[in-house]
Amino acid sequence: MNKLTKIGVTALCGSLAAVSAVNAGEMVVKGGATVTHSSNEGDVTGNPLGMNSGITMVGSGELDNGTTFTLTLTQADQVAYSAGSIAMTTPSMGSITFDHGSGGGIDRYDDMMPTAWEETNGTSLGTGLQTVAGVGANSNIEWGLPADMLPDGLSANVAYSFANSGGAINDKGVGGDSGVAGSGYDITIGHSALMDGLNVFAGYSTTEQFAANTTGDRTQKVLGATYAVGAVTVGYQWSEDALQSNVAAAVSSYENNAYGLSFAVNDDLSLSYGVHKSEQNKTNGTSVELEGTSLQLAYSMGGATIKVAESSVDNGFYNSATDKDATTVALSLAF
Repeated sequence: MNKLTKIGVTALCGSLAAVSAVNAGEMVVKGGATVTHSSNEGDVTGNPLGMNSGITMVGSGELDNGTTFTLTLTQADQVAYSAGSIAMTTPSMGSITFDHGSGGGIDRYDDMMPTAWEETNGTSLGTGLQTVAGVGANSNIEWGLPADMLPDGLSANVAYSFANSGGAINDKGVGGDSGVAGSGYDITIGHSALMDGLNVFAGYSTTEQFAANTTGDRTQKVLGATYAVGAVTVGYQWSEDALQSNVAAAVSSYENNAYGLSFAVNDDLSLSYGVHKSEQNKTNGTSVELEGTSLQLAYSMGGATIKVAESSVDNGFYNSATDKDATTVALSLAF
């Protein structure tokens, strides 16, 4: 009996060792540390110093059939985890990503313009710019089509949200019924092989709307391109967010145009200038155009980078009386 027990235990240990070897994974911590100083014209800023922990934890492993999986958790600021995702990439069926607000769907193309540092509305200056997000701003499932099914350089993704109205929730939890928005889906495509240096992209999103004061589903669209030649990269994109409201004097849509130019002076120094214009249209026929601009510089010294942005906004938050300027300076340390 003892011999049989020993044989059984030995066999079990061998099996566990085999399973462990096949399913071995790893957890890697990436990130950096950033300190910023922000000066916004006309605002009572108080303490202008800010900090970004910029920590990303990435866990990965592989299944017996060759499918790989990746867990990504991002902690961008002095708050709880700001985004997370679990991605599974199969040998022949593409990838499936369970996303909690990490920028999937059409949200990946909200602002693709070349910059030395940040998006035009991504500095300390609050612009109130309304871009496109689709289901990418909420919990969603995204399928990335396998490269074998597509021409070289072409990528395509389809994202779906069961209820495109709530944020990320914990396991075994539910998001509840907002009574306003239902399910939604995004379709995005990108192509980088049409010609050297050219990258084109497009996206479409639709979300069910149940509110009595809407005339149909909310739709969002984006189309744009960037072109790099030598040290210079230029870009342009157009986007639209149609809210389909029928309330008197309510916002009915946003139409955006963005331009960008970046120049790599050398391996360490880069400059950029960006413009993002957004026209807010209302059901009563009135409109107001918001315009944000940002001139940026980034200089790297090994693991440290100094970044400066001189930004301004006209008609901020779509208010014709709000024009502001701001200077944002950052020191980033990578590890």
